[in-house]
Amino acid sequence: MPLSFSKRSMYNSASSEDLLLRLDAIIETALDGIITIDPGGIIESINTAGAKLFEYAAEELIGENINILMPEPDHSAHDSYLNNYLETGKAKIIGIGREVKGKKKDGTIFPLRLAVSEVQLSGEYKIFTGILHDLTAEKVAEEKMKKYSEELEREVQRRTQELADANLQLEESLKKEMHLNELKSRFVSLASHEFRTPLSTIMSSATLVDRYEEANYLEKRKKHTARIKASVRDLTGILNDFLSLEKLERGKVVPKPSSFILVEVLVEIIEEMQDVAKKGQKLRFQNECADRGTLHDKSLFKNILNNLISNAIKYSPEDTQIHIFCRGAEAGFSIWVKDEGMGIPQEEQAHLFERFFRAHNVENIKGTGLGLSIVKEYVDLMGGRISFQSKENQGTTFHLELPWKAIKKE
Repeated sequence: MPLSFSKRSMYNSASSEDLLLRLDAIIETALDGIITIDPGGIIESINTAGAKLFEYAAEELIGENINILMPEPDHSAHDSYLNNYLETGKAKIIGIGREVKGKKKDGTIFPLRLAVSEVQLSGEYKIFTGILHDLTAEKVAEEKMKKYSEELEREVQRRTQELADANLQLEESLKKEMHLNELKSRFVSLASHEFRTPLSTIMSSATLVDRYEEANYLEKRKKHTARIKASVRDLTGILNDFLSLEKLERGKVVPKPSSFILVEVLVEIIEEMQDVAKKGQKLRFQNECADRGTLHDKSLFKNILNNLISNAIKYSPEDTQIHIFCRGAEAGFSIWVKDEGMGIPQEEQAHLFERFFRAHNVENIKGTGLGLSIVKEYVDLMGGRISFQSKENQGTTFHLELPWKAIKKE
């Protein structure tokens, strides 16, 4: 029930005056701002805390419309808010505490909590009392807490990402370590196997040559001498692969371009490889390249072609043909090496240029599994591309593409 000043009649004049003094003292010493307005929105009173809150002197505010303390849009709409309540009795603020914005004398906008109550005085006269609490400190603390929480969240995310990256790096390192260990194991196994066979052949053939001293054993001596030479050639090839791999690993392979006639070198390579071909194998050369010079590392180029043609010979049966085809264009030239051999299983083709890889269908044929990986790295160093097509038991075709002039890599 609203307080009515008519009830003060229960006190004598002395006690009523004392009560009013006490109330004034309480209001004046309150920590929160206390302000009263009439039904027209005019400020009737404001305590020291309230005036200080808005940085006014109390006498500057008394008699002014309460909207002087409000920013837009409340400044312009406040009178309509108050009139609507007086006409309808529907309260939107009165009796309800809420957070609002206040405007200081210098125009600064700040947050505050407002609780408005209606006080019924004698007769029908009423006033509205507002209790104001400055929320600036709470908002600053809240903003700091929000920023701290955001920073903490970012830090957690950063640390989490760092941990994830560290775990990923560790996993990658472990994978690389496992891969290296696997490569080492394969290398040791491969080296011991690939060296043992030709060395055994050399030893046995050398022993047999000593037994065939008489002139009538000339053919047998030639046979074993040829086997020794072939085994030495195999060992040299293996050692060359290992040395090439070691140089590539250390970044020591740097192409040294020189000018040479492409077709002349191709013919030279093919003639050399024909001498080591199997019985009945024929190397067929078809040339559509202009008889022009190219600027590349001749040694690397010959190594690439020797490897491709050597593989075609190795993995093709006797009495088959190996086709070498050259075609030139404005930007560069292409070379195809096609055999009629055992081909590469479809499910293993993706690994063909990996180091030490050997398809399951060639396990009984000598090889290090390094040749094509070295070829691929040489081709990359020369600014070219290499690809292949293969079907098991139908043969393989390698396609080499190189520019006429070496591409200088940054």
